[in-house]
Amino acid sequence: MNTMFKTKAAEREEVEALLPWHAAGTLSRREADMVERALADDADLAAQYETVREDLAETIVANESLGAPSARAMQKLMADIEADASTARRARSSFNLGEWLSEKISSLSPRTLAWAGTVGALAVVLQAGLLAGMFVSERHGASFQTASVQTDQTMKSGTYALIRFAPEATTGDVNKLLENYKIAIVDGPSGGGVYTVRLAMTGMPKEELARTVKKLQDEPSVRFIGPKPTE
Repeated sequence: MNTMFKTKAAEREEVEALLPWHAAGTLSRREADMVERALADDADLAAQYETVREDLAETIVANESLGAPSARAMQKLMADIEADASTARRARSSFNLGEWLSEKISSLSPRTLAWAGTVGALAVVLQAGLLAGMFVSERHGASFQTASVQTDQTMKSGTYALIRFAPEATTGDVNKLLENYKIAIVDGPSGGGVYTVRLAMTGMPKEELARTVKKLQDEPSVRFIGPKPTE
């Protein structure tokens, strides 16, 4: 009896993890049939699926219609950061990183901050390796480099997803999440504060991907995570 309950629980967890992909229509026929059967037999699961569909619909509408500055704004910020950091390092031997970073973030226009959010902007900056890069440069004299926004070519490989962080998540919460799961922000934010994250450098097996997504869905710092639509 216990074994049967454990099997049912495991099956339900697997279906829950597949809900975003089912909403996006990217599952195989076998997986889609499995999800549909589970939804027909479980009212709570069906309600959860409706929530996932609403979140995904909001994300798509926001991306298509809001016209957020997103990638262009972040690319300009990255370029400014790289140029200013190099100038600052040449101009003085003692470089106040905290003061400089706060200055750069505060210089963003209210509209850009409304899209990026303080948490999102800082997460992108930190994920780009700016802090580590500057630390190494100061200690070892290495040239300062930033991680640029991923190109279409580099994003053809790997496993990617769309993620929206919870409004109450702090910068520390977001960066801890990224570090714990070894994932990286590669683009965004787009409309609605949605980021593209790389879950793995290579393609992940469906079972492993489902487990990872389920774990991220349960994280308090995550408001929504779902498949990245094929472009």
